[in-house]
Amino acid sequence: MEQKHKQPNLEVRVKNIIEIDGLKFKDLNGNGKLDPYKDWRLSPKERAENLVSLMNIDEKVGMMLINTRQMGLSQKDKSKTSHDGVLDEGIVEKGENIFAASKIWGTTHTIENMHLRHFILRDNWSPAEMAEWVNTMNEVCEGTRLGIPCLIASNSRNENTEFIFGMNDAAGIFSTWPGTLGLAAAAKGEIKNGGDASLISQFAEIAHDEWDAVGLRKGYMYMADTVTDPRWQRIYGTFGEDPEFISDAIGRLIDGFQGEELGNNSIAMTTKHFPGGGARENGFDPHYEEGKWNLYPTPGSLEKYHLPPFQAAADHGTSSFMPYYSIPSIKKSVVQEFQGEDIPFEEVGFTFNHYFLNHILRGKLGFKGYINSDSGVTNKMSWGVENLSEAERFAKAINAGTDLVSDTNDVENLKKAIENGWISEKRIDEANERLLTEMFALGLFDDRTYVSPDHAAEVVSNSANWDAAYEAHKKSVTVLKNHNQTLPLTAEKLDNKKVYIEVFHKEPERAASYTEKARKDCQELGQFTLTDNYEEADTAILFLSPKSGAYFNATPGLLELEICEDKTLTALDGSTYQETTLTGMNHLKEVADSIHIRGGKVIVSVNVILPWILGNVEPLADVMIAGYDTYYKAQYEVMAGNSRPVGVLPLTLPASEEVIAVDEDGNCVSRNDVPGYDKDQYMPEGLQYAYNDTDGNVYKLGHGLTY
Repeated sequence: MEQKHKQPNLEVRVKNIIEIDGLKFKDLNGNGKLDPYKDWRLSPKERAENLVSLMNIDEKVGMMLINTRQMGLSQKDKSKTSHDGVLDEGIVEKGENIFAASKIWGTTHTIENMHLRHFILRDNWSPAEMAEWVNTMNEVCEGTRLGIPCLIASNSRNENTEFIFGMNDAAGIFSTWPGTLGLAAAAKGEIKNGGDASLISQFAEIAHDEWDAVGLRKGYMYMADTVTDPRWQRIYGTFGEDPEFISDAIGRLIDGFQGEELGNNSIAMTTKHFPGGGARENGFDPHYEEGKWNLYPTPGSLEKYHLPPFQAAADHGTSSFMPYYSIPSIKKSVVQEFQGEDIPFEEVGFTFNHYFLNHILRGKLGFKGYINSDSGVTNKMSWGVENLSEAERFAKAINAGTDLVSDTNDVENLKKAIENGWISEKRIDEANERLLTEMFALGLFDDRTYVSPDHAAEVVSNSANWDAAYEAHKKSVTVLKNHNQTLPLTAEKLDNKKVYIEVFHKEPERAASYTEKARKDCQELGQFTLTDNYEEADTAILFLSPKSGAYFNATPGLLELEICEDKTLTALDGSTYQETTLTGMNHLKEVADSIHIRGGKVIVSVNVILPWILGNVEPLADVMIAGYDTYYKAQYEVMAGNSRPVGVLPLTLPASEEVIAVDEDGNCVSRNDVPGYDKDQYMPEGLQYAYNDTDGNVYKLGHGLTY
C-alpha cells in the first residue's frame, strides 16, 4: 500500500497503540488488528465505509443526532458531575426546559449507551476549560466499543452582541468583532473605496485559529440568507441584502475556516438556512407557527436573490447545509424557476423537502456534503408534517435527504422509523458514511482527538487577533448624515467645550450600565471633556439600542421598526396593545433640544440590528451614525477623526411605515422576497422605499459618508 501521509502523532487515553510494519495505529476497537477504519493511510471515505460496516443499528442511530450538551462547570449541583467536575451528568426530565423535548441523560450515558457523537456547545467558559471539556468528552468516546470520537459544534462566537439563545449563545471569550452586519458594512466600505472583502477572509482565518485551538471543529455558521423582508427578527445575523456581496463573503468564510479542502486543521462549516430565510411573511419567523411560510410573490426572486449565496457555499465546498424550518407557500407565491426548470412547491419545511434537498441542492448546486437539520424539526418546528408522529417525521426528513437531526437525543423514534421499515438500511448507511467521512477528514480519529488547554489559552489571548477585531469595529462605523461638517470633532472644534454621553435602550437598567461603560470608554480615549449634565454640554453623543420582537414568540401585531415608546398598535386579531422599542424618547428629545438651544451639536448613533425607521430620531440629529454592535470606543475614534469613516449600509433602511404597510389580506406594499435596493421596481407610484433624511441623504444599500 502506497503511503500517502506521514506517521501522525497519535495520543490514546484508554485504548492501545498497535505497531504494524514499523507504523503506529490506534487500536480503537481493541481487537489487536488493523481494521481499515483505523488506517490513517486510507481515504476518509474508505475508512467511513469500513466503520459503518462494523456498527450496529444503535450506533448508527446515535450518529445521526446532535444535541446541546452542557459543560460540568455549568452544572450547579457538583454531585451531578464526573471527571473532577468537567462533565455534566445531570438528568433533565422531558419538558423541563427548552432543550428537553425528550429526557436528557448525563454525558457519559449519552455517549456510551445512546451512542451520540455530535454535540452543540452553547456554554461560554475560558478557552482552556473548553479544551479540557472537549478532551474529556473524547476520552469517554475512546473507551466505547469502536472508540468513535465526538465532534463539537457551536454557533458563532466571534461577534459582539447581547445573548440570544440559538444565534449568539456565546460572545466575548474569542476575539470579538462587530456583528455580522458590521463585518458587511466594513467590507462593503472597503470595496466602495477600491478594495475588496479581504477583511472577511482575515476574520475567518483568525476565528479559525481560535476554534481549532479549543477543539471546536464544527461551526453552525454563517447565515447565507439574503435580507428581503425588513421585519425579520434575525436580520442582525446576516450579511445584509446584496446577494453578490453575500456570495463573496460566504465563499471567503468557508475558505478561511475550512481551507482549500476539508482536512486536519479545518473547522467544518454548516451554511444556513437553505434556500434562504429572508422571504418571510411580513417578518414572522418559523421558530413559531405564525411565521412558518416563505413567500415568493415576485417572478424569479428565488433564483435571483436567494439562491446565489448557497451556490457559492456549494462551490467552496461547505461541509454541510442547514435547511430552514419554513414551508414554501403555494398560495402566496408565483411559480419560481431554477436553471430553466419550474420548481414544484411541496408545502413542507425545507428539512422534509425532497425536491429542494436532492434536485436543487445536490443536483443543481452540486453539493457533496451532508444535510444538518435546524433544531427541533421533529417536535416543535415540524411545519407541514404536524399531522405525522415523531417517528414518521424522522422518516420524512431522512428520506428527503437530511442526514443529521439537530438538538435532539430522541434515539427511540428514529430507531422506531427504521424498525418499521420506513427508512431503508441503505439510506441510514449513506447518512452515517457522510457524517463519518467529515470526522475522518478532520483527523478526529488520529492526531486531532485531543487538544492542549495551554495552547488554547495562548492562541485566544493573542493581542494581534484582538487588534484586528478592533480595526474592524472602527471600519464598520457608518456615517449616514453629517450636517454642516459637524464631524470630525477635532480638538479645535471642541476647544473648552463639554461633551455629554448617554445610552438609550429598551430596558432602562441596561441603558444605565451601558451609559456608564460608554462614558468610561470615552475617558480612556482622553480626547473629549465630559460632563454628566446635558444642560451644560455643547455636544451630545447619544447611542440608541432599540429592540423589537422576540426570537421564539410572535408579536401580537407586525414587528415594530419605528424607534418609539408606548406606541399604540393594532394586533392581528384587531385588539390594541402598546409597543416600545426604545425607552426614554421624551428625555432624548429634551437632551437634543437643550443642546440645540445653545447652538450645540447632537450626534446620534443607532445600533442597526434591524432596518429601523428613523423618522422619530433623525431630525433631532446633526450627525446620524449606524453601528452594528460596534464598540463605543471605535465609534469615538471615528467621531474624533482618528479614523476615517469607511462603513456603508449593508441594507436599505425603509422610509416609513407606509412603505412596509400590510393590507387586510396580509399582502405587503413592498415585496417580501425582494431586497430593499430593488423594491422600488414594485412599489405603487409615488412611494419610495428608502429613507430620505433632512439633508437629502438616501439611506439605501451602500450609503455611507466619509471625510
